[in-house]
Amino acid sequence: MTSLLVELQTEELPPKALKKLSAAFAEGVMKSLAASRILGAQAQMTPYGSPRRMAVLVTDVLEKSPDEAFTQRLVPVRVGLDAEGRATPALVKKMKALGIACEPSELKRVNDGKNEQLVYEGVRPGVGVAQAVQKALEDSVKALPIPKVMNYQLADGVTTVQFVRPVKHLTALYGSEVLKGVKMFGLEAGRTTMGHRFHTHAPIEIRSADGYAAQLYEEGRVIASYPERRARLVELLKETAAREGGELIAPEDLIDETNSLTEWPVVYVSEFEKKYLAVPEECLILTMQTNQKYFPMRDAQGRLMNRFCLVSHIEARDGGAAIISGNARVVRARLADAEFFYTQDCQTKLADRVEGLKHVVYHNKLGTQADRMLRVRAIAAAAAEMIGADREMAERAATLAKADLRTLMVGEFPELQGIMGEYYARHDGEPDEVALAIREHYEPRFAGDALPSTPVSIAVALADKLETLAGMFGIGQVPTGDKDPFALRRHALGVLRMIIEKDLDVELDKLVDAAFAVLVKVPGVQNAREALLTFFFDRLRVMMRDAGYSAQEVDAVLALSDMRLVQTPKRLKAVHEFMQLPEAESLTAANKRISNILKKAGEGVSADVAPELLTEKAEKDLFDVLGDHEPIARLLFEKGEFEAMLASLTPLKDAVDAFFSDVMVNCEDAALRANRLALLKRLYVLMNRVAELSRLAR
Repeated sequence: MTSLLVELQTEELPPKALKKLSAAFAEGVMKSLAASRILGAQAQMTPYGSPRRMAVLVTDVLEKSPDEAFTQRLVPVRVGLDAEGRATPALVKKMKALGIACEPSELKRVNDGKNEQLVYEGVRPGVGVAQAVQKALEDSVKALPIPKVMNYQLADGVTTVQFVRPVKHLTALYGSEVLKGVKMFGLEAGRTTMGHRFHTHAPIEIRSADGYAAQLYEEGRVIASYPERRARLVELLKETAAREGGELIAPEDLIDETNSLTEWPVVYVSEFEKKYLAVPEECLILTMQTNQKYFPMRDAQGRLMNRFCLVSHIEARDGGAAIISGNARVVRARLADAEFFYTQDCQTKLADRVEGLKHVVYHNKLGTQADRMLRVRAIAAAAAEMIGADREMAERAATLAKADLRTLMVGEFPELQGIMGEYYARHDGEPDEVALAIREHYEPRFAGDALPSTPVSIAVALADKLETLAGMFGIGQVPTGDKDPFALRRHALGVLRMIIEKDLDVELDKLVDAAFAVLVKVPGVQNAREALLTFFFDRLRVMMRDAGYSAQEVDAVLALSDMRLVQTPKRLKAVHEFMQLPEAESLTAANKRISNILKKAGEGVSADVAPELLTEKAEKDLFDVLGDHEPIARLLFEKGEFEAMLASLTPLKDAVDAFFSDVMVNCEDAALRANRLALLKRLYVLMNRVAELSRLAR
């Protein structure tokens, strides 16, 4: 058993796709080899990915897969053989299609319970490693998640192929031997590859599969392993930032992208003039990260420094002086643009830009951003009153919230929506709450993002998301399957998080009603209140499951359709704790039984019990114990002490069990029957105030 190496050495691969492509290539090869049964029991895969290569090393690969005995059912005997026992045309055709060559007398006859079948028993010969690798290459390449296919011509000047980038060398080694006969993209497999584009020039002859990574490192100045190169890059960045006395600003996706741009990472430090620090730091950071892939730094006080780390793939002899000065010139031009945008934007007040929103289309069925602003403002006013926020501040913030869409800075960097709005609002002298709400009304922007911090910000954020949800549901643009082009699931989760995590004592249906009261005034928008509420509760169900509660627990709590969602986590915690009690199983089972009895009895069952009609000891005992514990349970519920409320029900267990053991509810006497149903109704109402306990019955 020997190691196998397969490498496609290419022109520079797209950096944002490299990580996914290289992993998929390795996994595809491994999966196909496993399907060919050519891997040993201890086989392991190591993927490699760098700007100019995708490769995989697989250990414990057999020289040939074992022969495999197999059984193939063909056709019924009556169909496959004539009266003289000779093969019919149907059998001949079937055997030819399956590649089976034998005499009819060699076939077995097997009764499957319905017909006697002709069955071929044979041995499928194993495949050699070269054949298996050829198939693995073809399977893997065909399944690669290529973002954009490139057409290029092969060396013959005639054949055109499609791939993510032109392939220059194909390496396929089994141990130290080249796998003859393996071909792809007009190339014969060999042992030749290329090292670093600038640090090496001559081709490299890979001596063995196991020595691939080490040889590329030593002779080619290439760290072929994506995770190893990334770890080295992060280490270099941290060391460099520490020497500069700074704290690195290094988003994970930027680290991945720069790692995909270099085969031999080297980190240098450059700088820009301090005057540019007068520009909002978000503009500077985004300019450096987005346009130049630089890593800004903060000083010990958290202020942005005028020095930054840059990643190069050249280890220069002069310490990188030319690289450092060249990047300083480039960033100076970029930051000068940002300074110009900011200076120009500050010359026009944010409020004066609102009129320009009439020229920005929001949706062809929902009008312009100016139309949307008016709707958001109206919903924000209603939301502010519901949550106790300053209505005038909320309306002002909603009016200005989208005005920064008309600025040069946001036009250049759409990611700065809201952020620049806050800066310009403060520059214009708007109240602090208004300026902050302009920034925060987009929050939460993604899962786990921060929530708006003030009541005014929350009111505008709720309004912004509710307007989108009500508008899209109102015109029938609802999410289907994985498709959610307007991020409605994210908007719904944002509303739910704000209500629950900000402890807002507000009813969800009232917020939805306020949104539709505004949206239905738009021609063509329907009131989709019920559909949107269902959508919210579906999102809430997912949210609570993600929080660790079981499907049964979530179902029991949400079955009550309580619109005061702030209580939902408290109810779920109480239900979870209740289910740990020894009496829980019996009480939930009894509750399910009561629920079924009351459903059969119909809608008109009263909860008014007449004590004088209680004749059986068990029903009297239940009435008495219910009377003793009902006031306590109600008081605990009203105080929001749901755990204690459910725990207070446990003394009812014995009386409930005795009732169902000794009392016939549906007796012949109509008055007694109605009274017993009333007793059960009273018990049912009390037990199900926190959750519908019947849904917890096992």
